Amino acid sequence: MVVFNMRIALAQFNPVVGDIAGNTRKILDLAQAAIAQGADVLVTPELALTGYSPEDLLLRDSFYQACSAAMDQLLELDGITLVIGHPVKLGHERFNAATVLRDGNRLGQYHKMLLPNNEVFDECRYFTPGATPLVFQQGEHKVGVLICEDVWSVDPAAEAADAGADVVVVLNASPFHRNKIETRHEVLRYRSEETGLPFAYVNLVGGQDELVFDGASFAVNKAGEVVAQAAAYDDELLLVDFAAGDLQAAPAKAALPDPLESVYRALVVGVRDYINKNGFPGVLLGLSGGIDSALTLAIAVDALGADKVHAVMMPSRYTADISVIDSRDMIGRVGVKYDEIEIWPMYESFMNALAANFNGLAEDTTEENLQARIRGTLLMALSNKTGKLVLTTGNKSEMTTGYCTLYGDMAGGFAVLKDVAKTLVFALCRWRNTQGEIIPERIITRPPSAELRPDQKDQDSLPPYDVLDAIMARYVEENLSAEQIIADGFAEADVRKVVRLLKINEYKRRQAPVGPRVTQRGFGKDWRYPITNKFS
Repeated sequence: MVVFNMRIALAQFNPVVGDIAGNTRKILDLAQAAIAQGADVLVTPELALTGYSPEDLLLRDSFYQACSAAMDQLLELDGITLVIGHPVKLGHERFNAATVLRDGNRLGQYHKMLLPNNEVFDECRYFTPGATPLVFQQGEHKVGVLICEDVWSVDPAAEAADAGADVVVVLNASPFHRNKIETRHEVLRYRSEETGLPFAYVNLVGGQDELVFDGASFAVNKAGEVVAQAAAYDDELLLVDFAAGDLQAAPAKAALPDPLESVYRALVVGVRDYINKNGFPGVLLGLSGGIDSALTLAIAVDALGADKVHAVMMPSRYTADISVIDSRDMIGRVGVKYDEIEIWPMYESFMNALAANFNGLAEDTTEENLQARIRGTLLMALSNKTGKLVLTTGNKSEMTTGYCTLYGDMAGGFAVLKDVAKTLVFALCRWRNTQGEIIPERIITRPPSAELRPDQKDQDSLPPYDVLDAIMARYVEENLSAEQIIADGFAEADVRKVVRLLKINEYKRRQAPVGPRVTQRGFGKDWRYPITNKFS
């Protein structure tokens, strides 16, 4: 029989930013559950007390006063050592901190050393970096503490080892993007190989505006092998035992989702938490018979349940009969509230009102955009009347090229596919149908069309989506230049067109709704380009 010298509980949970009282209650409940399971130490994620990221709430003194009161409340808990992630203000400096509490005593406080200031992170705006390692005594063992970015570099872990740590706990608010879980495993393996120490890594779970935290907390032994693994996207109290100088293998490890499932679940969590944490009674979306709105509908139903979703089909004279048929087919499969509103009479009223102003001018995209804006107006009216939030249905390929209408199909409160390329939209639809076929096959196989003019196809205006998305990934996500992309073998005309469209449509993206980030660079916090910009 193995005697466990120290049991560590990793508290993977879903906080709400700013709900300090509610987050404190969750931590106390998790601590009681950990005590009941024989844990000696409970470790929360980074900034668990406040949620990540509080952004400019961190500039308010009253915010720190509320955090201090919550820490006093946690200090009253007996029977377990708590390692709590929270912000702290000391004099004129603010720190991203982890405080160790035990039976009414503060055993130490660690300040995050490495403050990320790239991608979606802006910690240098708020925090001063720490400079001192923290190792605390737990029984016979010494436990080192790191926070998130600290473990992505050699020095903080080495300093914990030099300070005598036997094991290191790492508090994290590490947002999801594709392949992130595998990258975390690799980084912790490097740290174990370099220091000869085991690491227990706890991560947040849940959606916060554009960020989705996927959880997937884990532990690695001295050899860098994953010995304990929590589920992705769900709350979990992961127990890991330290004995014989190393973290021991858990009886069972959670299975991690495959790459497509992981993206799909991230989108579901992003929608669910944005709607529920902000108190909306449900969602509305425009259903077109196309693949983007079909995927958005599937995600909304999986996130919220059919009873909270309302789909509206708004056909015009250019809407194909099969678009209406396929939309009705999908509605029958998912069982949401559904309405059809014909927009052509409204369109004709607008055109009659504008006839004198348009006299002598040829038709162009103005007439197409007017149809989209009528649809946007109808959805926003229904939103105002019911309180339900409008989900927009445009994808990242369209956001890149401006193939979307400001105040039309961009009108809404949450852009579900904002960071999902068109080719990924197809892949996600096919994956979702393997879990139960709710998206009619013809919606997936039909050539994409905005259906705003006769016989319109997306590829009339854009390069093929496999080409467009490959160029977009290189330019937007990998930061390659046009010349580098051309050197990779892409046609110069296609590359120049995509880059030009990206540049001239920055003003649209600046006005787009927030949406969940699933790549390493989305059109949100990590995309900050000037609208007025002559650099080429």
